[in-house]
Amino acid sequence: MTINNELSYLQCQQQKGVLTIRFTHYEKRNALTNQCLEELVGVLEWADTNGEIGAVVLTGGERCFAAGADLNELASQGAVETWLNPRPLLWQRLNEFNKPLLAAVNGYALGAGLELVLLCDIVIAGEKTVFGLPEITLGLIPGAGGTQRLVRTVGKSLANQMVLTGQPITAERALDAGLVSEMVVTELAIERTQEVAKTIAQRAPLAVKAAKQALQQVPNTTLDQGLKQERQLFITLAASNDRQEGIDAFFNKRSPKYKGN
Repeated sequence: MTINNELSYLQCQQQKGVLTIRFTHYEKRNALTNQCLEELVGVLEWADTNGEIGAVVLTGGERCFAAGADLNELASQGAVETWLNPRPLLWQRLNEFNKPLLAAVNGYALGAGLELVLLCDIVIAGEKTVFGLPEITLGLIPGAGGTQRLVRTVGKSLANQMVLTGQPITAERALDAGLVSEMVVTELAIERTQEVAKTIAQRAPLAVKAAKQALQQVPNTTLDQGLKQERQLFITLAASNDRQEGIDAFFNKRSPKYKGN
């Protein structure tokens, strides 16, 4: 991918329908600066319109996924600068990514790093990973959805403890709480996540998009509303060629060839 030539904080690799994006600003522990977020948004928006990409994997190094925002940026901002900061819009654009977003997490996922993890659809962690929201120790609170998404992910009590104490949890605790779907040895985190992403990339693109849409709306709707919206998406897919292809392939005992229409 020639896109790597335009990036300072990320490295991208595309293989078998999966785009892997790696944070590479290791000397800053992959701090999520505004420029880093802008690069990530740009790559994801490019991937969203690329028909060859079925899923995206985010990862960092073995010692650090992303250790939060850049404190140097925060220290230079008062209330007005914080209010005018483009970060909320960047986070919103990240949240609007339509394809499955997976995280392969090793080392530290702290502050904004954990908030990014919480935006992902599937999270697979190495056994030595540490997750936390330490903002309270700096006189701050999470500012990119950490309080809201963490409660919805791990439940009230554990989220309150993590936010109010600033103390992190282990990968094992994160697995038990539902923050991650799998815990593997450190060396296999990326490989396993890419394996899951490749499986997703082989599915019908329209069905995957509809499934993600249905799943994303769960925290924001009642059960009755969610069931109605799920049914509408189900009906919409009935008009797709991929639905017919999937059923025909099943009856004829062959692999389906989905075209995304």
